[in-house]
Amino acid sequence: MSKGFKLLGIAIVVAAVIGYVVWGRGKTAPPEPIEKENTVKVERGTIELKVATTGKVVSNLDVAIKSKASGQIIKLPYDISDRVTSGALLAELDPVDEIRNVTQKEAALSSARARLAQAKEEYQVALVQLETGTSSALAELAAATIKERDARARLEREEELYAKGLTTKESLDAARSEAASAANALRQAQVKVEQTKNLPRQVEMKRQDVLLAEADVKKAEVDLQNAQQRLRETKIFAPMDGVITTKEVQIGQIIASGISNVGGGTTLMTLSDLSRIFVNANVDESDIGKVKLGQRAIITADAYPGKRFRGKVVRIATKGTNNNNVVTFEVKIEVEGEGKELLKPEMTANVEIQADRRENVLTLPNEAVQFGKQGYFVEMKSKDDPTTTVRQKIETGITDGLVTEIVSGLNEGDEVLVPSRPQSRWTQGMAGAGQQRGSQNFDRGMRMATFRMSGAGRGR
Repeated sequence: MSKGFKLLGIAIVVAAVIGYVVWGRGKTAPPEPIEKENTVKVERGTIELKVATTGKVVSNLDVAIKSKASGQIIKLPYDISDRVTSGALLAELDPVDEIRNVTQKEAALSSARARLAQAKEEYQVALVQLETGTSSALAELAAATIKERDARARLEREEELYAKGLTTKESLDAARSEAASAANALRQAQVKVEQTKNLPRQVEMKRQDVLLAEADVKKAEVDLQNAQQRLRETKIFAPMDGVITTKEVQIGQIIASGISNVGGGTTLMTLSDLSRIFVNANVDESDIGKVKLGQRAIITADAYPGKRFRGKVVRIATKGTNNNNVVTFEVKIEVEGEGKELLKPEMTANVEIQADRRENVLTLPNEAVQFGKQGYFVEMKSKDDPTTTVRQKIETGITDGLVTEIVSGLNEGDEVLVPSRPQSRWTQGMAGAGQQRGSQNFDRGMRMATFRMSGAGRGR
């Protein structure tokens, strides 16, 4: 192949590469100036800033009904979805064992009361003995002392008279016998007085017996009250007005006590207060700053297509939940108005929280609002030359994703150009992506040119 033909081939390859690069750049980077296809007018309207999320329908309160007593269920008058009032009988257990226990405790109480009565009687006897026994013993001691002294004095006289021969042996023996008897009576009186010193201790012991008997009576009374309470607890009553939302047991089933059982006992059913309905919604951390207490919300459910429920934000969690590095905050919304009873607990609900609302404000479609180094702007036809355009800097407010609030820079009725490939606040990143793709095409083209030129050289 001649040198001229080789140079011609190289020139063709370079031209092809340049054409490829120009084609790639033209396809991704916006041309200057941007062609304008149509115009829109600045209008007054209403903009709502909404935070959309999903949540779960919950009741005002769910109470797990359990029994303090254990036993076999013999009555279960209500079923799921039944509405009950506070105090209604929800279930009854077989009371035979508890009735027997009450009878035993009543007998124990009667026995304790009898022992108390006996102890009180013995205590009163001891008090009487303490009061009368001491004085009686002292009186006996005094009389015995006098009698013993008189008998001893008579014996002494009889002995003197007998020594002088003035009395008989019989009279002396009689005096001796009387003196001995009087001395013995004195000793007995002294013993009795000594014994009276133990009477206060005996009285105290009887008083302690009364106290112990009284304690036994109180314990028996408490035992009876507990037995009667357990008998009453065989009947389970509704603690509030509500609707039975779950039922876990059947008639004939034996259940465990919620008090004595380590596991918390058997749940009989769940009673839910449906007088108020709420939706627990999870709001992303990027949106939680927009949500405030008292904001209105629109709630929908797949079960009721086209049905919209009204609600209000009543609680915002102060701590978020991290799930796979996605942080959300629980927002509680109370459902209001008619028809809220259609929403059932555990339903999935779609929620739109009305975070902000601006009425009678200037608005523009988002595609007409552009963003540059100096901030937001729009393009308008020049008043001097309608064939040319000028940029008008603007200040924006909130946006609902379709239209943007214009705070300043434009007036109602102003016409704004809409770019054919708008670099608006929603598409400003697309031009940079196009330039990157164009650069990649250029590099790819240059590598192709280098490869082909190297191949031509080797062919030479």
